[in-house]
Amino acid sequence: MQQQELVAAQFGATASAYLTSAVHAQGADLQQLAQALSGIPDARVLDLGCGAGHASFAAAKVAAEVTAYDLSAEMLAVVDAAARDKGLGNIVTRRGAAEVLPFADAGFDAVISRMSAHHWRNVPAALAEMHRVLKPGGKVVLIDIAGSEDPLLDTWLQSVELLRDPSHIRDYTGRAWLAMLAAAGFAASVSPVWRIELEFATWVQRMRTPEVAVAAIRHLWQLAPAEVRDHYLVQADGSFALEAVMVTAARA
Repeated sequence: MQQQELVAAQFGATASAYLTSAVHAQGADLQQLAQALSGIPDARVLDLGCGAGHASFAAAKVAAEVTAYDLSAEMLAVVDAAARDKGLGNIVTRRGAAEVLPFADAGFDAVISRMSAHHWRNVPAALAEMHRVLKPGGKVVLIDIAGSEDPLLDTWLQSVELLRDPSHIRDYTGRAWLAMLAAAGFAASVSPVWRIELEFATWVQRMRTPEVAVAAIRHLWQLAPAEVRDHYLVQADGSFALEAVMVTAARA
């Protein structure tokens, strides 16, 4: 199975769970994302890796049109149904990978992405495509889990993420995002990180993580050095806190 097929399979089976997930449906970052788009008149927005559509829904309240784009047909069906329920008639859906966008050059005023990029097989290719489909001066707002500059912390984080979800590739640091965006022709800035607290049982249930992998995650947290456990606020039941970051950029 190819990586893109793995992503689609992982999230196709869990689409409805992501629509109702409080971790994904809530957060000050959704308001910040909408605020970042609100100053663009008649904005056409592309939501890359839209998942269950929470970023698309936030954007649709301030934009003229939002294209929700994802690998998973099941996720897109959830977005379509939820948009109708919410009365958001300015959301359209398209299926595909972030690295190959079926859109014309300079057709969007903004590209957004929330909690998706850590699944992308080729981030530089996706950023090049973002640059291509954005108008000059167009905006990028990208929100994702943050990797760590500390190799010890980062190794533990990526290991736990991969065990829970085998379609995971990498959580990138803010510094890595700045470098990749600069190489793609963007002027970018990165927010301070913030915490996302995760209750262990619902975190693994949402992804339907097999019991053998759940046991492995618990084992890793139990073995983790004190500085790792302290940093990620690991609790006795396995609950912990990830860090997230918002990257904003403009196309030259």
